[in-house]
Parts: sequence; C-alpha cells; structure tokens
Amino acid sequence: MAQVEAIKAYKDNYIWALQGSDNKLVVVDPGLAEPVLDYLQAQGKTLAAILITHHHWDHTTGVAALKLAYPEITVYGPKNSPFTDVDVALSDGDTITELGYEFQVRATPGHTLDHICYIGAGLVFSGDTLFSGGCGRLFEGSAEQMWQSMQVFRDLDDNTQVYCTHEYTLANMQFAAASQPHNEAVLSYQHQVEAKRAQDIITLPSTIGLEKRINPFLRADAIPLGAIPPQFRPQDDEPVAKFAALRTWKDNF
Repeated sequence: MAQVEAIKAYKDNYIWALQGSDNKLVVVDPGLAEPVLDYLQAQGKTLAAILITHHHWDHTTGVAALKLAYPEITVYGPKNSPFTDVDVALSDGDTITELGYEFQVRATPGHTLDHICYIGAGLVFSGDTLFSGGCGRLFEGSAEQMWQSMQVFRDLDDNTQVYCTHEYTLANMQFAAASQPHNEAVLSYQHQVEAKRAQDIITLPSTIGLEKRINPFLRADAIPLGAIPPQFRPQDDEPVAKFAALRTWKDNF
C-alpha cells in the first residue's frame, strides 16, 4: 500500500503527498506552493511530479511556483482543460507511472467537465468528484454525467482508499443521515466523524467499501423516493433523477 500524507492548505484543503522510496514524492492538487515547499524542506525530500485533477484555482494555484523551484518535475493534468500549465495532458484510459506506482486515469466529469481521477497503488485520488459521504457540486457538468462518474468508483475494489481534496466529511454526514435516517452504517460513521473533528483529526482516507454503505450519492438508486423532501422529489424512480434531486437537496441543505 502506498504511503500518503496530508499537507493542509486554505481552510479545508488537503494537498496529498505520495511518498517514494528514494526521498522523492508526488503531490496532488497543490492549491498553494508554500505548504508544499515547507513540507519538502522539513522532510528533507524533493518533488518528482504533480498530479492535477481539474482546473479550479484551489487545486492549481501552487503549480507555477513549484515548477519554478523544481524545474525538472512533470506536471500531469486533464486534456482540454482551462488549466494548461501541464507537461503531460491526460485523457480517460491513459496510464502514468511515478515513483514506481502505476495509475490509471479515468474521466469523472460533473463537478467540472475536465475532471479526472488517478487510480492505482490501492487508492484513488478523487479530487472534488467523490468526497467521503458526498460528491462535488455540479458547477459545469450534468447530473447524468456525475452519476456516470459515480459508477467509476462503484466498480473499484472495496479496499481502495479514497483521497479527496477537502475536509467536508462532517457536513456531508449530516446530509447523509438526513437522507438515510434508517441506515445504521451512516449513523455509526457520523458519530466517528464527529468525534474525530472535535479533536481536529483528519477523517481521510475513506474507503470505497465504506462509501458504498454510507454515501447517498453512490447509493442514489437505493434511496426511496419518500426519503426525499417533496420540494426536491423527482417524478420518477430513475437513478439519475434521484441523484439530481439529492444533489439539489444537498445544495439547499
């Protein structure tokens, strides 16, 4: 299993540091350069590459300064993206190898149209597509696109560790409990999350197996229509319609 550590940035961002065996590491979605540079200095390590999941500023702002500090690094990111400061542009189905780890690239549009995830080494860097207990807002894509992106995660092994970019788990679990009031796994996990956050303990990584049990957006097809408030309730029981209703409900929660 790969070793990954969190570098905190902004209010609730995590820049993930994937550790190598030769004092090199890869960072994922560096929204700021300074915390990464401080971490590298403190750990006595050097930067090998950057992985970008999508173009939003809080995932990319640190790239320029990190490239200036480490001119030999490779920056990977999505193809056909507003963020173009990449060395290797990636599309669905591509593979990359860094620090001896191979990652498959999967397109996961919905939050943004250019969003990709990196799957390998027993983990997924899911950016803002899949959160623990939730999913990203639909800023550019459609509910149908995001629901199809959820299938990418549902197909992964249950032991796959989920490294998303934000500490949104507490708020997500409040909504998960509201939408699944009889799901014992949700209530149990909510209590665990509350205890961790009360002590300022990180809630990540999650696992795909856990998310399949508690995440309403992965489980939209299993949530009954009656669990959705009338003002958001769709006309039919189709999974995409229920997913869209849940997302709108969460936006107004």
